[in-house]
Amino acid sequence: MSNRLAQATSPYLLQHADNPVDWRPWEAEAFEEARRRGVPVFLSVGYSSCHWCHVMAHESFEDELTAAYMNEHFVNIKVDREERPDVDAVYMEAVQAATGQGGWPMSVFMTAEGEPFYFGTYFPPEPRHGTASFMQVLEGVRTAWVGRREEVAEVAQKITRDLAGRALGAGGEGLPTAESQGNALLQLTRDYDPASGWFGGGDTKFPPSMVVEFLLRHHARTGSEGAREMAEGACEAMVRSSLFDQVGGGFHRYVLRAKSDGPLVPHFEKMLYDNALLCRVYAHLWRSTGSELARRVALETADFMVRELRTGEGGFASALDADSEDQVTGKHVEGAYYAWTPAQLREVLGEEDGSLAAACFGVSEEGTFEHGTSVLQLPADGPDIEPERLTGIKERLLAARAGRPAPRRDDKIVAAWNGLAVAALAECGAFFDRPDLVDRATEAADLLVRVHFDAAAGRARLARTSKDGHVGANAGVLEDYGDVAEGFLALAAVTGEGVWLEFAGFLVDLVLDRFTAEDGSLYDTAHDAERLIRRPQDPTDTAAPSGWTAAAGALLSYAAHTGSEPHRTAAERALAVVHALGPRAPRFIGHGLAVAEALVDGPREVAVVGHPDDPATAGLHRTALLGTAPGAVVATGPPRAADGSGGEFPLLADRTLVEGFPAAYVCRHFVCARPTTDPAELAGQLGPARP
Repeated sequence: MSNRLAQATSPYLLQHADNPVDWRPWEAEAFEEARRRGVPVFLSVGYSSCHWCHVMAHESFEDELTAAYMNEHFVNIKVDREERPDVDAVYMEAVQAATGQGGWPMSVFMTAEGEPFYFGTYFPPEPRHGTASFMQVLEGVRTAWVGRREEVAEVAQKITRDLAGRALGAGGEGLPTAESQGNALLQLTRDYDPASGWFGGGDTKFPPSMVVEFLLRHHARTGSEGAREMAEGACEAMVRSSLFDQVGGGFHRYVLRAKSDGPLVPHFEKMLYDNALLCRVYAHLWRSTGSELARRVALETADFMVRELRTGEGGFASALDADSEDQVTGKHVEGAYYAWTPAQLREVLGEEDGSLAAACFGVSEEGTFEHGTSVLQLPADGPDIEPERLTGIKERLLAARAGRPAPRRDDKIVAAWNGLAVAALAECGAFFDRPDLVDRATEAADLLVRVHFDAAAGRARLARTSKDGHVGANAGVLEDYGDVAEGFLALAAVTGEGVWLEFAGFLVDLVLDRFTAEDGSLYDTAHDAERLIRRPQDPTDTAAPSGWTAAAGALLSYAAHTGSEPHRTAAERALAVVHALGPRAPRFIGHGLAVAEALVDGPREVAVVGHPDDPATAGLHRTALLGTAPGAVVATGPPRAADGSGGEFPLLADRTLVEGFPAAYVCRHFVCARPTTDPAELAGQLGPARP
């Protein structure tokens, strides 16, 4: 028997459709039912590839007695955090404020008015290590609700008032400067461990993709060797650890050290946003340093996204699960798809190559993971192996692994994350002469336009999700607008097709109209979105760029393309928060610092004028794309006449060939250097611009 989630499009919600819990989606009717019955609401938030979400579902939500108690005494709501990041953000803020930590599954008890009064994350089925069982929590909340209703109401109202009073504002006066950016770099050096290559203490390590992007841009602008060394060290640490899938490419969510003297072991879920961000970061590291390792990782990650995350509609799925079926026990366990024993390597590769692979990837008889298995790493002190031989070994292991039960895939298309993928694949395709990757980026962008855009007059919007070509009901949040606009701008630069600039303009205009406060700060939801107990607003990064700074970056780039002062001013006002927070907490606003590097540098505007089929035009265009000037915008096409005919980009207006040859114009704030027909001279104009 199915509950009310049976009609959902979210794979996460559908995973709970057969629970005996009478789950409801987040909807007004659920709160009306709680009000009518006089019971509290239990909100459970998670996502499809969340390991502990699956554990709690199996232990508690599939249990008939637990479900019966929940159904009798609560109205139960299940939310996919990836579909409703606004709901997740508001209540996660409450959880973190009350408990000092957060995570998923998130468990919140609230009134019928949506006011929270008790919080937690995962609750076990029986008491463990000082943590109450889930049934004890349910009974305790029920007792308080019945016997101390007024006290519960006062607590809920106080929490709600405290949350409502946390509006951030624009973050202070002043724009990011060369000095404030340098202070942020100095703080990062204090958080960086050059011996390990990781930032911060603790045993859990997340990929610092946005921080590395800032370091690469800072190095490009200033020539700072310290910034370059940290970027290279962090990228090498990630690739050599088990965070990177040494066989199939792509990155897991994070790694942790389970034992004080043990190796880093991954949490095995693979998220689209991580892989899109890291694919682009490694491509930019190659662009900056020429590192062959960076080139290989960028392409292997791009190929992983296309091979394992691309859907039949041309978009990219959200995630691969951490768990899969163990072939020996038949149980779903974390990491079963990715772990190996020496015997398994020898079975696939033969004795000689199997032993070599074990030494190369750190696979031992005692194992580095669970039950004598190991997760592949690439230790720096491993044996030297010819690249061609290593490639052949990996291809054979990948083919063998394809015969194992694969992790489940969450097939929903999230607009923001597809925007990140469009940018990464477009640039990888251009950098590494892989037109197939540009084609995949274009197809994903086409899907976003066809399915996620609703341009109807008076209610134009971008939808958050789709699945199987059908648009979801939830409106896009700020990160969707910012990241999709960024993807379109990158695609415009690579393809020379001005329509992508037009689509980006449509999105950033909606940001100005519907997400911007009077003081220039940005909200995560539109002014006409569903009203929650607080309108979410956060400039700091989570696992992906904050909507605030993603939108600021798109506004800044669009202004550089068009000369629009309103868009430039909006970007500057939004980036005031980076000036305030960057020097104090750079690891938590890395994307904002990267955008600020573009602001401090200009950004530079590059117009490449010439016929697209002319090899000389192509040479200048490639040089422009490979320029490291932070956030430089690139437009290419035939000359554009004053009446608008010709080239599709505003930057091409009044730009002419030079003595009949294709030419490049490099400008800042529309003040231009001498045009050049020489790629080497153009490369020099796009190098570091030191004071």
